[in-house]
Amino acid sequence: MKKYFLLICLVTVAFSSCRKVVQSPFSDTQQAIADDNAIQDYFLSNGITNATKDPSGVYYIITNPGTGPHPTINSNVTVGYSIYLFDTSFVESQSSRYFAPLSSYIKGWQVGIPLIGTGGSITLYVPSGLAFGTSGTTNIEANTPLIFNITLQGFNN
Repeated sequence: MKKYFLLICLVTVAFSSCRKVVQSPFSDTQQAIADDNAIQDYFLSNGITNATKDPSGVYYIITNPGTGPHPTINSNVTVGYSIYLFDTSFVESQSSRYFAPLSSYIKGWQVGIPLIGTGGSITLYVPSGLAFGTSGTTNIEANTPLIFNITLQGFNN
Protein backbone atom coordinates (compact mmCIF):
# COMPACT_ATOMS: atom_id res chain seq x y z
CA MET A 1 0.00 0.00 0.00
CA LYS A 2 2.82 2.42 0.90
CA LYS A 3 4.52 1.50 -2.36
CA TYR A 4 1.46 2.57 -4.42
CA PHE A 5 1.03 5.76 -2.43
CA LEU A 6 4.67 6.67 -3.08
CA LEU A 7 4.28 5.86 -6.77
CA ILE A 8 1.17 8.08 -7.03
CA CYS A 9 3.01 10.93 -5.29
CA LEU A 10 5.97 10.64 -7.66
CA VAL A 11 3.75 10.60 -10.75
CA THR A 12 1.80 13.61 -9.46
CA VAL A 13 4.99 15.58 -8.84
CA ALA A 14 6.39 14.61 -12.24
CA PHE A 15 3.26 15.74 -14.10
CA SER A 16 2.84 18.93 -12.11
CA SER A 17 6.42 19.96 -12.84
CA CYS A 18 5.69 19.60 -16.57
CA ARG A 19 2.73 21.99 -16.40
CA LYS A 20 3.05 24.90 -18.78
CA VAL A 21 2.38 28.34 -17.30
CA VAL A 22 0.72 30.72 -19.75
CA GLN A 23 1.42 34.37 -19.11
CA SER A 24 0.04 37.52 -20.66
CA PRO A 25 2.22 38.90 -23.46
CA PHE A 26 2.29 42.22 -21.56
CA SER A 27 3.20 43.12 -18.02
CA ASP A 28 0.69 45.28 -16.14
CA THR A 29 2.80 48.34 -16.97
CA GLN A 30 3.03 47.42 -20.66
CA GLN A 31 -0.73 46.83 -20.78
CA ALA A 32 -1.37 50.22 -19.16
CA ILE A 33 0.86 51.87 -21.79
CA ALA A 34 -0.86 49.99 -24.63
CA ASP A 35 -4.28 51.02 -23.27
CA ASP A 36 -3.22 54.66 -22.90
CA ASN A 37 -1.94 54.62 -26.49
CA ALA A 38 -5.27 53.17 -27.68
CA ILE A 39 -7.16 55.89 -25.81
CA GLN A 40 -4.90 58.62 -27.23
CA ASP A 41 -5.34 57.20 -30.75
CA TYR A 42 -9.10 57.23 -30.28
CA PHE A 43 -9.00 60.87 -29.19
CA LEU A 44 -6.85 61.80 -32.18
CA SER A 45 -9.07 59.92 -34.65
CA ASN A 46 -12.24 61.46 -33.22
CA GLY A 47 -11.04 65.02 -32.61
CA ILE A 48 -11.47 64.78 -28.85
CA THR A 49 -9.39 67.46 -27.17
CA ASN A 50 -11.29 68.15 -23.96
CA ALA A 51 -10.75 64.91 -22.00
CA THR A 52 -9.10 65.18 -18.60
CA LYS A 53 -6.75 62.47 -17.37
CA ASP A 54 -7.06 61.35 -13.76
CA PRO A 55 -3.82 60.19 -12.06
CA SER A 56 -5.29 56.66 -12.09
CA GLY A 57 -5.17 56.61 -15.90
CA VAL A 58 -8.91 57.12 -16.45
CA TYR A 59 -9.81 59.88 -18.90
CA TYR A 60 -13.13 61.65 -18.55
CA ILE A 61 -15.40 64.31 -19.99
CA ILE A 62 -18.12 65.68 -17.74
CA THR A 63 -21.05 66.44 -20.05
CA ASN A 64 -23.38 67.50 -17.22
CA PRO A 65 -22.06 68.12 -13.69
CA GLY A 66 -25.42 67.36 -12.07
CA THR A 67 -26.62 69.02 -8.91
CA GLY A 68 -26.02 68.78 -5.20
CA PRO A 69 -23.42 66.76 -3.39
CA HIS A 70 -21.39 64.03 -5.04
CA PRO A 71 -21.29 60.37 -4.06
CA THR A 72 -18.33 58.82 -2.27
CA ILE A 73 -16.84 55.36 -2.55
CA ASN A 74 -19.20 54.28 0.27
CA SER A 75 -22.36 55.61 -1.41
CA ASN A 76 -25.00 53.37 -2.91
CA VAL A 77 -25.54 54.60 -6.46
CA THR A 78 -28.10 54.15 -9.20
CA VAL A 79 -26.81 54.79 -12.72
CA GLY A 80 -27.80 54.43 -16.32
CA TYR A 81 -24.92 53.49 -18.62
CA SER A 82 -23.78 52.41 -22.06
CA ILE A 83 -20.54 50.60 -22.82
CA TYR A 84 -18.59 50.85 -26.08
CA LEU A 85 -15.34 49.45 -27.41
CA PHE A 86 -12.78 51.83 -28.88
CA ASP A 87 -13.82 50.79 -32.39
CA THR A 88 -17.20 52.30 -31.35
CA SER A 89 -18.86 48.88 -31.20
CA PHE A 90 -21.78 48.91 -28.77
CA VAL A 91 -21.44 46.38 -25.93
CA GLU A 92 -24.43 46.92 -23.62
CA SER A 93 -26.71 49.48 -22.05
CA GLN A 94 -28.88 49.77 -18.93
CA SER A 95 -31.32 52.59 -18.37
CA SER A 96 -31.07 52.10 -14.60
CA ARG A 97 -29.01 49.93 -12.34
CA TYR A 98 -29.92 48.58 -8.91
CA PHE A 99 -28.70 50.45 -5.85
CA ALA A 100 -25.25 49.13 -5.07
CA PRO A 101 -22.19 50.44 -3.26
CA LEU A 102 -19.88 52.33 -5.59
CA SER A 103 -17.07 50.28 -4.04
CA SER A 104 -18.52 47.15 -5.71
CA TYR A 105 -18.15 48.56 -9.24
CA ILE A 106 -15.03 48.60 -11.41
CA LYS A 107 -12.22 50.96 -10.43
CA GLY A 108 -12.87 53.24 -13.42
CA TRP A 109 -16.38 53.94 -12.13
CA GLN A 110 -15.03 54.51 -8.63
CA VAL A 111 -12.83 57.24 -10.09
CA GLY A 112 -15.39 58.87 -12.37
CA ILE A 113 -18.79 58.73 -10.71
CA PRO A 114 -17.78 60.87 -7.67
CA LEU A 115 -16.99 63.69 -10.11
CA ILE A 116 -20.69 64.33 -10.79
CA GLY A 117 -23.84 65.04 -8.79
CA THR A 118 -27.34 63.64 -9.18
CA GLY A 119 -28.57 63.97 -12.77
CA GLY A 120 -25.00 64.43 -13.98
CA SER A 121 -23.45 62.58 -16.86
CA ILE A 122 -19.89 61.66 -17.66
CA THR A 123 -18.00 59.80 -20.36
CA LEU A 124 -15.19 57.63 -19.01
CA TYR A 125 -12.34 56.25 -21.12
CA VAL A 126 -11.14 53.39 -18.94
CA PRO A 127 -7.92 51.39 -19.34
CA SER A 128 -8.45 47.64 -19.11
CA GLY A 129 -6.73 47.37 -15.72
CA LEU A 130 -9.38 49.67 -14.25
CA ALA A 131 -12.23 47.93 -16.09
CA PHE A 132 -12.45 44.14 -16.34
CA GLY A 133 -8.69 43.50 -16.55
CA THR A 134 -7.33 40.12 -17.48
CA SER A 135 -10.61 38.32 -16.80
CA GLY A 136 -12.96 40.21 -19.11
CA THR A 137 -16.68 39.37 -19.10
CA THR A 138 -19.08 37.41 -21.28
CA ASN A 139 -19.30 40.33 -23.73
CA ILE A 140 -15.86 41.88 -23.23
CA GLU A 141 -12.51 40.27 -23.95
CA ALA A 142 -9.69 40.42 -21.41
CA ASN A 143 -7.40 43.46 -21.52
CA THR A 144 -9.94 45.65 -23.31
CA PRO A 145 -10.07 49.40 -22.61
CA LEU A 146 -13.66 50.68 -22.64
CA ILE A 147 -15.81 53.78 -23.07
CA PHE A 148 -18.64 54.29 -20.57
CA ASN A 149 -21.40 56.89 -20.88
CA ILE A 150 -22.84 57.17 -17.38
CA THR A 151 -25.71 59.15 -15.88
CA LEU A 152 -25.91 59.29 -12.08
CA GLN A 153 -29.60 58.86 -11.32
CA GLY A 154 -29.27 59.01 -7.56
CA PHE A 155 -27.33 57.91 -4.51
CA ASN A 156 -27.41 57.69 -0.75
CA ASN A 157 -24.63 57.48 1.78
